[in-house]
Parts: sequence; structure tokens; C-alpha cells
Amino acid sequence: MNIRMVRFILGWVLRFESIFLCLPILVAVIYGERQGIAYVIVALLCLLLSWLCTLKKPEMNRLCARDGFASVALSWIVMSAFGALPFVMTKEIPNFVDAMFETISGFTTTGASILTNVEALSYTSLFWRSFTHWIGGMGVFVFIMAVLPLMGGTDLNLMKAESPGPSVGKFVPKVKDTAKILYSIYIFITVLEIVLLLIFGMPLFDALTSTFGTVGTGGFGIKNDSFASYAPALQNIVTIFMVLSGMNFTFYFLLLRKKFSQACKMEEIRVYLAIIAITGILVCVFTRPYFATIGATIRHSFFQVASIITTTGFATTDFNLWPQFPKTILVILMFVGACAGSTGGGMKVSRFIIVFKTIRKEISILIHPRTVKKIQMDGVSIPHETVRATNVYIASYFMVFFISVLVLGIDNLDFTTNFTAVAATFNNIGPGMELVGPTSNYAMFSPICKLILCFDMLAGRLEIFPILMLFSRRSWKRL
Repeated sequence: MNIRMVRFILGWVLRFESIFLCLPILVAVIYGERQGIAYVIVALLCLLLSWLCTLKKPEMNRLCARDGFASVALSWIVMSAFGALPFVMTKEIPNFVDAMFETISGFTTTGASILTNVEALSYTSLFWRSFTHWIGGMGVFVFIMAVLPLMGGTDLNLMKAESPGPSVGKFVPKVKDTAKILYSIYIFITVLEIVLLLIFGMPLFDALTSTFGTVGTGGFGIKNDSFASYAPALQNIVTIFMVLSGMNFTFYFLLLRKKFSQACKMEEIRVYLAIIAITGILVCVFTRPYFATIGATIRHSFFQVASIITTTGFATTDFNLWPQFPKTILVILMFVGACAGSTGGGMKVSRFIIVFKTIRKEISILIHPRTVKKIQMDGVSIPHETVRATNVYIASYFMVFFISVLVLGIDNLDFTTNFTAVAATFNNIGPGMELVGPTSNYAMFSPICKLILCFDMLAGRLEIFPILMLFSRRSWKRL
């Protein structure tokens, strides 16, 4: 491992975190809250450590894939550790493990919380808590690469480690320009939702924090009932933007380049929208007796379907009280997740498409052994390397998943709670079922189980392998 370059990268991450902390400091000034002092102290600490880490740029500044994966994994851990300090210093979350859980949940856009009374937090901490979603949604390294080139042409290894999906490519030849395009689209969607929420009567602070959670597909609410107390029009706007944020950003890039026919042919987008439509209708049918009107049934059903498949985690109703069939649909959607190249989590729609096509190919070969058949998506053959990586990812996914469920058993909670807690954290969703349902939280878990769930959140957001590489001795060998 290129230790000096990894240190240099960590320094830049801390520098940008000190910049990000300026926004909650501004909120503290506006609302006259003393909690802002803690954020000032942490921002200065990040700045000091950043200066020490970047004082001398390494002579060998290129990163191999291994270094890129390790740098990203360590950066997210360091970023979460320092991001948790203000919660501890203000005593709003006095326990460091709890503060780490809340912060990792924010940066990984999970939205799982240990707080029993969210509304007791200061405006400053509420803003920081939601803003971590927006930072983590597109990825801190994508942001850094959009601002300045650090790695002398090897930025793609960092983007591959941080970006969700079975494969990562570039829109344009330069990674820096690709990062700029991604963040331009991200910022446009963010501003558009904020404006629409303001037009329909949502207060500015609520609009900002809700948008951070929606566009980042995070789901931290600033009210104890999540989104239930907001007007139906606001809930509908958020539903639309959750769906938009769960779409592959390549789709938006093609629309910007006026390649409409190519955008419409994206198989993943069509399947993603079809899943939302079909499951939304099924949930409507089975939850109709639970709501006063058909309009309310459609609104709540599609809100929850969009919230779960995009791994946002907002809630307008306690779906824990629904019949088993719609609840089962929601659990399945937890695993499916959003599109690759989006801010959403889960296993990704594209991976399921590849797996189903692989199964169909194998059945065809069994029937016609001499058949030569390639798996295609959007009219292009999928490389064998991508298929292999997808299969390895799924095997690793379930290995980590079941080990996590097993370890959570030490707290002696019911199986549904443990299973959906892992599903909700590993897939970066937030609420699960039973004791971790939409009206509950994760406070009842022991510290060791919270750390396991923290690992799951990071592994889920970074697609498993960057985190797993930290446990390999070969990763730490010096170059």
C-alpha cells in the first residue's frame, strides 16, 4: 500500500470535512445556538490534521486499485469519526458509539437512528445530521475530484471504490469532468426540489433538510413521525424526487446530450420504473382497508414503495401494521434497491438483470450445449469480468449478511427484528420491521451489535470490497 499517498488523501478528506462543517456553524449563528462552538472546534481540528497530512505531497502519487479501495474505506471511517465528535461534545448524543452509528448512518445515506426524540436536537445538529446525507449521497471523493485533481490521472480507482454499481465508467474522457457533470446534475435536482417544497408551503429549514434526505436517498427526518405530518402535496413531491434520485445518473447525462432514444432504451431504468409501478399497485390493493380514501391509499403506498426501493427510508405511515403480503413486498424491495450509478443503495436493479440473464443463458446452454450466447444489456454485450464480479459480489453480500444476522442474535431479540435490521442497514435503507420499524429506532441494540450494523452500513454503501480489503494483511504491505 502507498501509505504516504493514503495519508495525503485522508488529509484532503479532513480539509473538505472542515469546509462542510461551516454550514452547521452558519446555522448555529442564525439560530443563536451554543452548539455551534463544538462544530467550530471540530472544524479547526480537522483543518489542523489536514494541514499536517498534506504538508508534503508524496513523490509517488499514483494509486493502484488496491490503494484506491483502501483510501476510500479509511476516508469514510475517518470522516464518520470526526463527524460524530460534535454530537458527543454537545452531549446531544453523549455516547461515542451511538454518535458514530448516527453519523455513519448519515454519511452512508442509511437513515437508521438511535435517537428516541429527534425533535430534541438543536437546529445545528439537525442540519448537520441531514447534510451528511447529501455529502454521502453522491460521494465525497466525487466532490473532491470535481473541485481539484489529486491523483495524477488515477482518480478512476477512487471513483470505482466509492460509486455504486457492478461497473463504473466515465461520461467523458477525464474523470474530473465526469465528476463535475455528476455533481451538476446532483445540485440541479437538489435545488429543484427545494424550490418546489418552498412553493408548496414547507419552511426553508424543513425544505433543506428534507431535500438532503431525499436527493441523497438518506431518510433522516427532523420530526419524530418522519414525513407523516407534512401535507399530501409535499409527500407527493418527495415521492417523485425519491424515484428520480434512485435512477442511474447516466440517464440524465444522455438527456442533457439530447440522446433521447438512447436514454429511453436503458433497460435498467425501464425495469426500475416497472418494479415501482407493479409493486405500488399491489401494495395499494392490499392496504386499501387501512386508509380512508383511495387517494390516501395510493399516496401512502407509492410513497413507501419509492422510499424502500430507493433506500431513502422516509415514512408517512407505520407500515409495520400492514398485512404480511405488502410488508413482504417491502422487504424484497430492500434487497433490490435502486439503479446503479444513483445515490440509492441495495443490490441494484442492474445486478438482478444480469443475474436473471445469466440464469436464462445457462438454461439455454443446458438445452442446446453448442449454443454460443452472450449476455447483453442496452444492446451491448456485458463483459465476462462484469458478470464474474456480479456473481462474486452477490456471494460476498449474502456471506456478510448472514454472519451479521448471526452476531445480532447475541442480543436475544426476535428474528424478524435482527433480519430486517441487517437488511435495512446493509442496504442503506433505515427502518426495518418489528422493533426497528418506522416508528422505532436502533437504541435497544448493544454496543457490539451497533458496531456490526455500522460495519454493514459502510460495507453496503461502498459495495463490500473496499471495507473487506482492510481486513487483508496483503492490503497493508508497503510499496
